[in-house]
Amino acid sequence: MSVSVAEQKENLLIQLKAQIVQHMENNVDGFSSLTQAQKISLIAEKTERSANNINNLMTQPIQGSGDSFLRLVRGLKDLRIQLMNDSAPIEQQVSQASEVIQSIRSQISSALIGQDIIVDQVLICLIGGGHVLLEGVPGLGKTLLVRALSRCFAGEFSRVQFTPDLMPADVTGHSLYDMKTGEFQLRKGPAFTNLLLADEINRAPAKTQSALLEVMQEHQITIDGQSIHLSEPFMVLATQNPLDNEGTYPLPEAELDRFMMKIFIEYPSLNDEVYLTKLNTNDKASGFNLDDLEQVANPEQITTLQKLASKITIDDEVLQYAINIVRKTREWPGVVHGAGVRGSIFLIQAAKSKALLDGLSYVIPDHIKQVAGAVIGHRMILSAEREIEGLTPYDVLSDLIEQIPAPRK
Repeated sequence: MSVSVAEQKENLLIQLKAQIVQHMENNVDGFSSLTQAQKISLIAEKTERSANNINNLMTQPIQGSGDSFLRLVRGLKDLRIQLMNDSAPIEQQVSQASEVIQSIRSQISSALIGQDIIVDQVLICLIGGGHVLLEGVPGLGKTLLVRALSRCFAGEFSRVQFTPDLMPADVTGHSLYDMKTGEFQLRKGPAFTNLLLADEINRAPAKTQSALLEVMQEHQITIDGQSIHLSEPFMVLATQNPLDNEGTYPLPEAELDRFMMKIFIEYPSLNDEVYLTKLNTNDKASGFNLDDLEQVANPEQITTLQKLASKITIDDEVLQYAINIVRKTREWPGVVHGAGVRGSIFLIQAAKSKALLDGLSYVIPDHIKQVAGAVIGHRMILSAEREIEGLTPYDVLSDLIEQIPAPRK
């Protein structure tokens, strides 16, 4: 006797829901004796999702639409994985997380040719919950990078072209009087997103640049005295053009300090540029099609990765080593201003994210060294004498790190 498609769908949903309940019964004492509302509440607490969301997943019937059914199945699978990950050993969680990260990395690298290091650094910032300042000449794929990243985890993406006449409300949003209702309606700006590309951020005046301070630090926006939290994950990727400085406004130190990393995008290698040129001049396509990228994660999984990164182990000696590097920048000859406490915090967060990227549950000194340049370099100001010598903060930082012994245990 053949089974209809509707029956197959129903059996799949029953199996997924039964696996979720069985997992909770095996790992939570007295779960079976709880009321339905208490069970929903406990699952919501374990996964840090809303009770309404859990209730919809566990009680929603089969929908007629194929897309609705697929979303329901995907949601139940994600819920099951999240519950299992919550009780799994840290090594197993890291292994599973590393597979997700590698999938995202592979998808982005297929779109952004020859920029593997840049992709890794951006992923480190995303996992570490930080923001990125990208510096490079036009045409190296900065916008493509952000769009590809957002597509890989089905995140929302917004782009703002910063200009001298851009106002803060153009970024954050504003209240608009509705004459029909006689009430003010909230008009959300492009900052209400997961990934915000602030293109040529240094072309806007300080007043507009400062509108991002609250957004970047608190992940919230205040409009007419009302604070609105942004959906997670949230990340700002700002760009600067290093060549054309006419009519620009240098970022204030307070805002520079809020970027976890400053990343320099260089030209691709010869072989990569040849391949990239062929790809974009093929008679079958006018360029890379972002629709070819697969969604390999969702926003909830990115948030889970961020929480897992905070659980990565770091030995006290490795922690002390990282802080010693930051403190030395404040007293090193030729350095007028060194990195502050936020530099120490971001350095540890980035090192933990790098460890997770490498599939390790602990931080080693090499992780500190590998992320130190991008995290600390833009927080240092050199004396005029050092700049006349042609040195950059990254040159000085490299010499500084060589003078500090790394723990060997």
